[in-house]
Amino acid sequence: MVHEWALAESIVNYLSLELPGKKAEKVVIGLGRLQSIEQDILDFALRELLVQADIHVEEITYVIIEPKLRCRACGYEWKILPEELNEEIAEMIHFVPEAIHSFLTCPRCGSRDFEIEEGRGITIVEVIK
Repeated sequence: MVHEWALAESIVNYLSLELPGKKAEKVVIGLGRLQSIEQDILDFALRELLVQADIHVEEITYVIIEPKLRCRACGYEWKILPEELNEEIAEMIHFVPEAIHSFLTCPRCGSRDFEIEEGRGITIVEVIK
């Protein structure tokens, strides 16, 4: 829960710089599935902090960004679904996404040298003023 409040605070700080008029029609926020962010808690925290910061956003939309990985050794790209992972592994990856390298290898060449291209953290996808 503290994690989501800290993320909401970062979003509000960004919007306070991005919206000099303190108003937006719509904000689209991308949630990376690897982080297992509790959307309801994030949304509640974000709305509370926006009120405190006197920033008015008419619509807040969330999109889920699926994890996409790319092997640095062979260039292969693949996607994973967090629910296919062992619960303990998924929990570790939630807190430290880089821990994924300890548990997964490239399906093509077996290398652990891959990068997380999408699906972690939070992204401000769009701000419509």
